[in-house]
Amino acid sequence: MRGRSAANTSPKKNIKNSPVRRLPSHFRVLVLLATVFLAPIGGRASQLNVPPQATEAIQLMYSGNSDQAIVLARNLEAAGPEHPLGYLIEADVLWWKIYCKWLERKYNTIDSWSHQRAPEPDDDAYLALADKVTQLAAAGIAKKDTAEMELYAGLGYASRARLVGLRYEKTATARAGVEGRKHLLRCLELDPDMADANLGLGLYNYYVDTLSAMAKVLRFFMGIPGGDKRVGLRQLETAATKGELTQTEARYNMAKSLRNYDHDYTRALAAALPLTTEFPENPLFLLMAGDIAAKLGHNDEAAMRFRAAAAAPMEDAACAERAGRASDLLCRGQV
Repeated sequence: MRGRSAANTSPKKNIKNSPVRRLPSHFRVLVLLATVFLAPIGGRASQLNVPPQATEAIQLMYSGNSDQAIVLARNLEAAGPEHPLGYLIEADVLWWKIYCKWLERKYNTIDSWSHQRAPEPDDDAYLALADKVTQLAAAGIAKKDTAEMELYAGLGYASRARLVGLRYEKTATARAGVEGRKHLLRCLELDPDMADANLGLGLYNYYVDTLSAMAKVLRFFMGIPGGDKRVGLRQLETAATKGELTQTEARYNMAKSLRNYDHDYTRALAAALPLTTEFPENPLFLLMAGDIAAKLGHNDEAAMRFRAAAAAPMEDAACAERAGRASDLLCRGQV
């Protein structure tokens, strides 16, 4: 998730000494393309009334300061115990810790791949937060059905879907995904400009369309609505360019989808580069950009990204260990 207001308050950068200036020429071109196609689009007032503390917490989360992000998220929870936003941000912080903890190299690609495993304490804490988001949103909808509460309900179910999906719990993932889709569609029905709804809808459309033939047969018999990955990518781009909360996550998932399934590495890199520009010490973003660069044959640039990921300061020890190991494997295997 990402708020947009932070970009307007940051100090002016010295372009001459910026990381973009130091990149090879082909990467500078990609950065410029990414800036053109993925820069936030203004002109519409916020529909969510995102408080500055929430924006700051999201920025801290993606900058690797997870402990401070959780403090701010819990402050939001204390100030508004019946509002879902603080719980959603806290769940997101915990999600990225879990996601990083399960990084591994498979199919010549670094990612957190789905596999069956026993639940862990972090899983239970995360799912409790995701369920809290949906429960509070449902209570809000019962009082007055608004696009805002439908959005939070949909994002709460999407949060549950991504963890049970990581644990390869297919039925639970499908149920959460379908329920989230229902709320996000209702959100856009109430407010077609609520761009953040496109994150969950884009992921649903993309991944349902990329299911194997056998999985699609099972989907038909289970009555799960179909998807269209081209529509899904457009929806992810909408969330990445216009979202109030979901810009960063939408860009990351767009880059990952284009890399993992479409093998469109040029477009994947254009989606990933803004992440490394804004959050230059986030190891997940560095690993993604480096992995894609290696697939494009840009080996020097890939090695630079991997070394930066290994050296990135991280509060979470499990994530630091996984990121360091992944960087080492990629340096030795890809470059």
